[in-house]
Amino acid sequence: MNLLKTLLDNYIILKGENRDLYYDIKDSYKSFKSFVEEKLGYNLIIHQDFIKLEKFPGRVEPWMGIGDFKEKLDYCLLMLLLMFLEDKGKEEQFVLSSLIDYINGNFDLERIDWTIYSNRRSLIRVLKFAQNLKLIKVTDGQEQDFADSEGAEVLYENTGISKYIVRTFPVDISFAKNLEDLLNFAPDSVDEQRGIFRRHRVYRTLVLNPVMYNYGSEDQDFGYIKNYKSRIEEDLAKYLDWKLHVHREGALVVLDEGERIKDSFPNSTGISDIVLLLNKRLLELLKRGELVLAENSWICIDKEEFWEIIKRLKKDKDRGWSKEYREGKLDYLVSEILEFMKGFNMLEKTGDKIYVKPLIGKVMGDYPEDYLEKEE
Repeated sequence: MNLLKTLLDNYIILKGENRDLYYDIKDSYKSFKSFVEEKLGYNLIIHQDFIKLEKFPGRVEPWMGIGDFKEKLDYCLLMLLLMFLEDKGKEEQFVLSSLIDYINGNFDLERIDWTIYSNRRSLIRVLKFAQNLKLIKVTDGQEQDFADSEGAEVLYENTGISKYIVRTFPVDISFAKNLEDLLNFAPDSVDEQRGIFRRHRVYRTLVLNPVMYNYGSEDQDFGYIKNYKSRIEEDLAKYLDWKLHVHREGALVVLDEGERIKDSFPNSTGISDIVLLLNKRLLELLKRGELVLAENSWICIDKEEFWEIIKRLKKDKDRGWSKEYREGKLDYLVSEILEFMKGFNMLEKTGDKIYVKPLIGKVMGDYPEDYLEKEE
């Protein structure tokens, strides 16, 4: 059970860094193989140097992406880096200038001006990301030199893992016309009719997404949850010891108190505490009639009103906040809240409108009655 959680919670398990965990997973995989392959539809790659569960979401959401990336260029450069590494052998070294030459020769949109600082920072973000995934490692030099000057040089070593980063597809993806084609490519139309891919989508969404919303009577994936709720509950309890909560507006997985996995809510960050307080404040305003619930159970709030709500919350509760948010500017606090809540599918922002989603009613919090008094 814990081994499966480890696979879900980590991008890759390197044998060189955790030999015991590598062999534990390799030896125990059969105990949860049926859940991984039949319910999630995932492939476990067992390599002599690493183990990787090839994960991808059931539903693609606007908030998904690589957290450290800031521009579309970052993703383009990552793909070019992977292409560059494709022809490199394990432990083969290369210099930064050779990568830049490759990018210049293969980036079809336009020639990148490396004299522009933001473009150099974009490549540095990609290189840092690749190092965190253990795709490359620095042998000599540092990226900060490149940030200061486009002529700086850094020596890297290829680890050989990059060939296993991009997901494998059962068909030729050159026929894909859009994102939906990539997500729904099926090698056999009969499988699609049998609902295999729907089952995979549902289980993946429940396991990887903060919440799976109900988009109405035509939402067949949510209908699958209602029809097979007992079976899904049994699977989640058996293999992950997680609980399934199903409501009219959506379904989500709930962890036991004290269990911590990456990117879960609530977490130990200061902004997580503030969002818990904000969720409760929003529900209080809703009950008092100061906010209105739409037919889809979303709350639409004007930008100015949302800022005012946070301003009042800060005035009432910031004695328990970290210095960063207690003394920081309101603009910064609001931007942090918006980014955090979008990342957990709690809201969307469109123009000057904030759309708060039903998940806020599921997870909220407040200080003990005497906490703020003690802070004073």
